[in-house]
Amino acid sequence: MGVLRYGAPMGLSIAMRAIPRDRRVLISEVYLSIQGESTHVGKPCVFVRLNRCPLRCTWCDSEFTFQGGEPADIEDVAQQAHAFGVHTVELTGGEPLIWPAAIPLMQRLLDLGHEVLLETSGALPIEAVPEAVHVIMDLKAPDSGEERRNRWANLEHLRPHHEVKVVIASRRDFDWAVEQVRDRGITDRCEVLFSPAWGHVTPLELTEWVLASGLQIRMQVQLHKVVWDPDARGV
Repeated sequence: MGVLRYGAPMGLSIAMRAIPRDRRVLISEVYLSIQGESTHVGKPCVFVRLNRCPLRCTWCDSEFTFQGGEPADIEDVAQQAHAFGVHTVELTGGEPLIWPAAIPLMQRLLDLGHEVLLETSGALPIEAVPEAVHVIMDLKAPDSGEERRNRWANLEHLRPHHEVKVVIASRRDFDWAVEQVRDRGITDRCEVLFSPAWGHVTPLELTEWVLASGLQIRMQVQLHKVVWDPDARGV
């Protein structure tokens, strides 16, 4: 799929010394695949995966981003993503917003004519994200182990073209998520998607719960884990 993994011989051919902080991100990989989640599911998409995350969700499927990676200048990253010739580009992680330079990187991708998606944990502020970016923001349910990290103030910055995703690992998670969506009026702000935690809740279970809830929410599965091996990288 044209994966560029950084910290390996295929890494960005730039001088890594003295990249200014406001232009520096830590890159894990840049690759072309299909969008496996969100309302954009199925689209060809270039993924720019940034390293590091302050959360430790129990069901995390990208623990490899907790270490390693390579510092890179955002202009080089933008050009690498642009070179694939694909309209949609997503910043993912890890947690992209721990890098101040992620904001100008997204703007640069917009300036190059891309549809830009941001997948973020919901634990860090989103108000500085460029308006045109499609924010895909998590809410962390209890079984993630990171419920306390939800930054509820972010709800005020959601726009109709954004979306909220909740990974559901149990019936307790589902009931918690339903309560939040109802009490906080989240479906009035943007699309809401519930996703089964791989290996914890089956798609059938979650489908039945969603149908019984009466809420205007979407059930989704991680399409890339259906198409490829669930543990495959670069897809």
